[in-house]
Amino acid sequence: MMIKTLPQVHIETFGCQMNESDSELVRSLLKQEGFGFTEDRERADVVLVNTCAIRENAHKKIYSHLSELKTLKKHRPLVVGVLGCMAQNLKSELAEKEPLIDVLAGPDSYRQLPRLLANALDAQEEGLKQKAFALDLSEYETYENIMPDRNNGVNAWITVMRGCDNFCSFCVVPYTRGRERSRDPESILLEARDAAVRGFKQITLLGQNVNSYHHGAWDFAKLISAVADQPGIERVRFTSPHPKDFPPALIEAIAAHPRICKHIHLPLQSGSDRILEMMGRTYTGTDYLALVDRIRTIVPDVVLTTDIICGFCSESDEDFQATARLVEQAQLDSAYIFKYSERKNTIAARKYVDDVPDQLKGQRVAKLVEIQRAITAERNRRYIGKAVEVLIEGDATKSSTQGMGKTDGNITVVWDKNTGHSEPGTLLTKHIFDASAATLYGE
Repeated sequence: MMIKTLPQVHIETFGCQMNESDSELVRSLLKQEGFGFTEDRERADVVLVNTCAIRENAHKKIYSHLSELKTLKKHRPLVVGVLGCMAQNLKSELAEKEPLIDVLAGPDSYRQLPRLLANALDAQEEGLKQKAFALDLSEYETYENIMPDRNNGVNAWITVMRGCDNFCSFCVVPYTRGRERSRDPESILLEARDAAVRGFKQITLLGQNVNSYHHGAWDFAKLISAVADQPGIERVRFTSPHPKDFPPALIEAIAAHPRICKHIHLPLQSGSDRILEMMGRTYTGTDYLALVDRIRTIVPDVVLTTDIICGFCSESDEDFQATARLVEQAQLDSAYIFKYSERKNTIAARKYVDDVPDQLKGQRVAKLVEIQRAITAERNRRYIGKAVEVLIEGDATKSSTQGMGKTDGNITVVWDKNTGHSEPGTLLTKHIFDASAATLYGE
């Protein structure tokens, strides 16, 4: 590949932690082939938008962003690439309706990006308009031999598996990221050691369904324990598991290993058995509560969080009330609560009618948020008067005079910095004197 000058790339990432991890892979691949990177979009020769296809809000943000790029491209030469799940799921729509896009690349096609962008830059220099697509799904690609180009910080994402075999009816992931495949554990441990050498104190292991990780004799419990054994790593987290097959060995590993965080994000999605069956979740509300009880019995100080969808197809008041009751029963530490938004190409889009009015979805979200906020505030008050270990991340969001960090259970702690400065990545003990539904206040 011949690149005459050093093209500057600006990459913007929307969506989940997996997309953040993928952007780090993309930076690494492009830097190896002579591309540079800039934080300033105005100075970029290439703008890459790494997209999410999971939620409607992400779609709206990305289309708004593309409109801005269209204006920018009218005034100077610019190659625009759209990457990720939205590129994979809406390839025809994006190719036809967004003439400013020069390159479309799905999550399994990032190795082709250096060539695609070099060709697009050459075509632009010659005054040609040339679109390039790389949107094939792979049964094998895990990018395991590429060391991600990470920004400095406390946490390093490590993707341990790609794709998903669950085919939940509301979810587009199997169609945008393909079928499940797990990385070689040795490549994961090599990446963890590299992150530790570079000063990262926390590792977060990523997968669409991490508890189904398997590679030869390795299951996820063995993998996370081995990562937590690496020198220099203070904490190991993971996201997200599926309640249908949460293995006892993983619960035991969380309880036994001091560096595996006592925090589990356990997506519920609905408390109605009828809706759960339509969603293809393969468990009932009773199953979910039994799993919560089992986890809390083995890991008494665990912090449990969840995802809930309101207004799935045909959700009745009775279905919603079942969800509200389960939220009250489970007493989880926090929840991400969303309105259902139909995604193109999913089972739900093909089989069911999105028939719950948007206003009603919003009302149900607001009601659940109110219930969960009260539960979270009460659970956070348990920490008042206690000393908690905090991994410092930096300044608080609302004030540079306050420090901010996370507990082992991933709860945010803030404190006044007038007692002295501590570097991000430091573990400190903070005495909690107050708590809200969002934050613990330390001294």
